[in-house]
Amino acid sequence: MAGCVDRTVGTPTPRESASPAPAATGSPTETASPLPTGSSVPLHVRDLVVTLEPFTTVKGGPLDIAAPDDGSGRLFVVGQDGRIWVVGADGKVDPDPMVDLREFLVSGGEQGLLGLALHPGFPNDPRVYVDYTTGTQDVISTLSLDPSDPNKLDRASLHQILAVDDPFANHNGGDLLFGPDGYLYAFFGDGGSGGDPLGSGQDKSSLLGKVMRLDVDHPNGDVPYSAPAGNPFVGAEGRDEIWLTGVRNPWRNSFDRATGDLWIGDVGQGAWEEVDVARAGVGGLNLGWNRMEGNHCYPPGADCSTEGLTPPVTEYGHDLGCTVVGGYVYRGTKYPALTGVYLFADYCTGRIFAIDPSTDAFRKPVEVGNGGDNISSFGEDTAGELYVTHLNGDISRVVASTR
Repeated sequence: MAGCVDRTVGTPTPRESASPAPAATGSPTETASPLPTGSSVPLHVRDLVVTLEPFTTVKGGPLDIAAPDDGSGRLFVVGQDGRIWVVGADGKVDPDPMVDLREFLVSGGEQGLLGLALHPGFPNDPRVYVDYTTGTQDVISTLSLDPSDPNKLDRASLHQILAVDDPFANHNGGDLLFGPDGYLYAFFGDGGSGGDPLGSGQDKSSLLGKVMRLDVDHPNGDVPYSAPAGNPFVGAEGRDEIWLTGVRNPWRNSFDRATGDLWIGDVGQGAWEEVDVARAGVGGLNLGWNRMEGNHCYPPGADCSTEGLTPPVTEYGHDLGCTVVGGYVYRGTKYPALTGVYLFADYCTGRIFAIDPSTDAFRKPVEVGNGGDNISSFGEDTAGELYVTHLNGDISRVVASTR
């Protein structure tokens, strides 16, 4: 992810209760209200001021943060180079990495160790899941906590659960999240190059350009996971693992802990960056790539059909930036003015944007701050407070006020 942005081949990797079975056509299914409930609706987004407070620094190009729900206040920080670091609640970084996976992966540009998710039962269930690139494949593997040291992962336990051939170095996605349903959600980009030459986004026989939903607690024979029965293409045309189609390079994604809604920052091609939402329990959505880039036909000037597509809830053009970094709906307690606001950013310009997430109506993002160049990710601790990582190693806390 380090280095310059080459828009001709893409962007730098900066990157429910179970649904009932849908119709055999793979049409969207919904198990929850499409609008958030039980939380305050932010009516003052334009009055927000968001700044970053320095917290700590880690090595290897931080790209992701996971927070174990064990009362320790620790953060696990993913380095693009293949190391995972333990950061204490005071910002102190353990001198030795939690695990070093550098010999198993290729890093640099848009490649490397890209995602980390802790099993919902962690640490009692010691499994964690990682996503990384080998140069020819996008891989999801699992490791286990070292039984003798809560700050170490047992590298000998590394076990691959899924791998997809990827002919290009860019557009790897790589995020991993456990949803409120207990399933593992995995985000793969379209395979790379530019313009989706493989046609991955709209190809339901490919896992590239998709969001997947996997049940890692119930293997299917020799396959170390199964596809939940409520996935939209189970029993229909398409890969059983698929939850959503039509993404280009989903870079940093999150579940709203209050509503279960899934927020996706999808990096654009040459003109538009977009944010998509799949409301809680809704699968089978087609988010448009490569028929559309944001709300616009692709390639520019083409005449495209929007039938069956779910448009983004917001977008911005390359007059404001070049690579979207998805964020979070704030559910912490330190900054009441920020409650219920979705924050995201741009990798190239550092602009921090906000929207009211309570409606599916399209709206322009509001610029509420600037965090500096090379923002690579947002993170959330167990209390719902937010962090921002930069490729140079800096990790900051998000601070909010009103004008």
